[in-house]
Amino acid sequence: MKLVWNDEFDGDRLDDTKWSYRTNFWGREAHWFAKPEDNSVEVKDGLLKMKLVKRPDGQFVSPQLQTGEIVWDVPHDPNAKGFWPLIKREKAKFMHRYGYYECRCRLQQHPGWWTAFWMQTPMQGTCLDPRRAGVEHDIMESFHPGELIPHAFHANGYGADHLLFQCPRMTLEDSHYYSLTLDKTQFHVFGLLWEPDGYTIFIDGRQHGEKIGAGEGEAVSQTEEFLLLTTEAKFYRKNRMTGSASPDLEKTHAAGDAFLVDYVRVYDLVD
Repeated sequence: MKLVWNDEFDGDRLDDTKWSYRTNFWGREAHWFAKPEDNSVEVKDGLLKMKLVKRPDGQFVSPQLQTGEIVWDVPHDPNAKGFWPLIKREKAKFMHRYGYYECRCRLQQHPGWWTAFWMQTPMQGTCLDPRRAGVEHDIMESFHPGELIPHAFHANGYGADHLLFQCPRMTLEDSHYYSLTLDKTQFHVFGLLWEPDGYTIFIDGRQHGEKIGAGEGEAVSQTEEFLLLTTEAKFYRKNRMTGSASPDLEKTHAAGDAFLVDYVRVYDLVD
């Protein structure tokens, strides 16, 4: 393999030539996504620290970082006439297709929020051909400290046509009872090998589950995708309209907890 993109977080600030804040969700501003002024992102001692912050108004926020943007997040320009005009879009900072994608990180330490390392395409679900529109690659997602849910791959948008397949292969019902337990106090390495004929997941250098993507009801993206490192306050959907804080977060005293990232690396496959 050949290293083609990486961030080792060796400086003293987030490299904004590589990462942008995701602040919109489904065409509107997401009040639970942290903004730069929330001071929820810190780069120090070779680590990216993504923190859960409680604002003075009681709202919990945490950062979402990305190297591109999905079109569904782009809001309408409030100053534009007519329905169609969107706000000015920024060119993706990094997109890639086929290779090995790896992140070394330490999961959140307190319950009440979740962490993830994943990939998405700008035009996710804009047509019903996942090869062209892309597939969401959820390489690592932790809803509870020290626990991973199945590695999920989403295609065909997020509505009635939604397609989901998982690694290890299992039914949706079975996935509700599945979790992989890891030592939450230690750093772990999560990797995705994306090849034209399928996906293979690795955890701490070992393959986890089987290669997927070529089975019934599965598909492999053939378009470039961008990277995301995200955190999110649990049960935010119940409070997204009012902006109120989640009672669960109040109980867990999670404010100040952090998702630590040592590095993110992308490799090309070389014959």
